[in-house]
Amino acid sequence: MSEKLIVGSLETCALPDLGITDLQVRVDTGAKTSSLHVDNVKKFTKEGKTWVKFDIHPDVYNVETVIHCESALHDIRSIKSSNGNSEKRFVIKTPLKMGDRIWPIEVTLTNRADMTYLMLLGREGMKDHILVDPSKTFLLD
Repeated sequence: MSEKLIVGSLETCALPDLGITDLQVRVDTGAKTSSLHVDNVKKFTKEGKTWVKFDIHPDVYNVETVIHCESALHDIRSIKSSNGNSEKRFVIKTPLKMGDRIWPIEVTLTNRADMTYLMLLGREGMKDHILVDPSKTFLLD
């Protein structure tokens, strides 16, 4: 295995299969699961399998920009949020690109409108790939 990336508590990432580039992500070692803020989530069937479609506004300063995404549904899980509430969330599996590396992660789809960052990268998404220096931000190109 190659050396792990050293990242700060905030980084920029891409979700290439969803058409998302330059998304700021909060790297959170206190969170188990990664999550992504989406709107208009709908389940549908494609070629006999369950998929989800959803919208993302990747630029928090320009809500006019919308990316319409589709992904195979990986799972539905009960997730306890930081405020202690549990909710059922759709889970997708998608590649995450940080720096010059790319690896698959599981991401829950949720409403993070009250959060500063649209995406949170949890421990399961970072294991075996990154080390976090919480005193730094934006260490990757």
